[in-house]
Amino acid sequence: MPQDRRNDYDVTNTVQVSNPVAVRDAVHELFTETFPGMSFDKLWLAFYDFERLFTGRYPGYKGCDTTYHDMQHTLDMTLAVARLLVGYERSVEPTDRLGAGRAQMAVVTSLFHDSGYIRHAERDKDYSNGAEFTLYHVSRSADFLRRYLPELGMAGDVGISSMIVHFTGYELDIDNIELEDPRDIICGHLIGTADLIAQMADRCYLEKCRDRLYKEFVVGGVAVENAKPGQHMIRYRSGEDLLRKTPAFYQQVTRDRLNSKFNRAYRYAEVLYGGKNPYIDAIKSNVTHLVRVLKSNDWSLLRREPAYFLGITNAVHDIEQLVARQLSSLAGKSSKAENALLMPA
Repeated sequence: MPQDRRNDYDVTNTVQVSNPVAVRDAVHELFTETFPGMSFDKLWLAFYDFERLFTGRYPGYKGCDTTYHDMQHTLDMTLAVARLLVGYERSVEPTDRLGAGRAQMAVVTSLFHDSGYIRHAERDKDYSNGAEFTLYHVSRSADFLRRYLPELGMAGDVGISSMIVHFTGYELDIDNIELEDPRDIICGHLIGTADLIAQMADRCYLEKCRDRLYKEFVVGGVAVENAKPGQHMIRYRSGEDLLRKTPAFYQQVTRDRLNSKFNRAYRYAEVLYGGKNPYIDAIKSNVTHLVRVLKSNDWSLLRREPAYFLGITNAVHDIEQLVARQLSSLAGKSSKAENALLMPA
């Protein structure tokens, strides 16, 4: 992994993953080499519509206001999907290949896998931030794909796309997702893998978890869960507490998901990099650094300040205010002992 890697560049420090055009061109280059003669028209339009959706220019939608699940995350993940797809195609027998059609469907699904976080101007007018949909955002993304794919001329992909997008979330048990063609399941494995490895390999992953993901978890009912009326179960006391629990989550959940549920699909990246895997290397580096921070309890070691790539001007301020109100409200309903647990460190 390059030592001088820039905050909004991919693991190879060659593609600016905050720039839809840069990622689109990188995917185009990969697909041109792997699928000669494939038309890129639908993917071109999909990248254009993705940018419009996340920047608030897509008809009926407000734009991205989730500070962790922002435009950079989706573009980083989509680039990873394209690389895994190409690596897979180049490493299997011709009869097992996914083909250009499935590859196109997988990339479009990736571009809109977090569309469920985007608020609709009318249907979602009672909500203040996309993070409120955290627990069921994948189902919302599936609904968006059902509406969007026919407009893109891909109506035949609606059934598969709206199912494999669930490989990026936890709303459905992956083992219970039934698809007739094994190649569609492989697409799901590639998409689910890319979603995990791209975000965990982000140069600013640790800072983003502490400063951004925690806030989304508060707003989305993950950090503090309503167990029973008047009772709350606290999962994460603060952004730092979220990071303290990240190594265990990585060991117990993420690695099982990558190695078992997704059948080590991350290995297909190695086909493009001479047997090395820059994503896994970056993840190990981040986890190692996190352990160093936790052992020393020196949080000043997390000093990176990544930029935001959102579609709503005041999104950062708004989610901070929303989190403060929610934590204050919860603290007001709790005992003094519980108050200390609810307020951020």
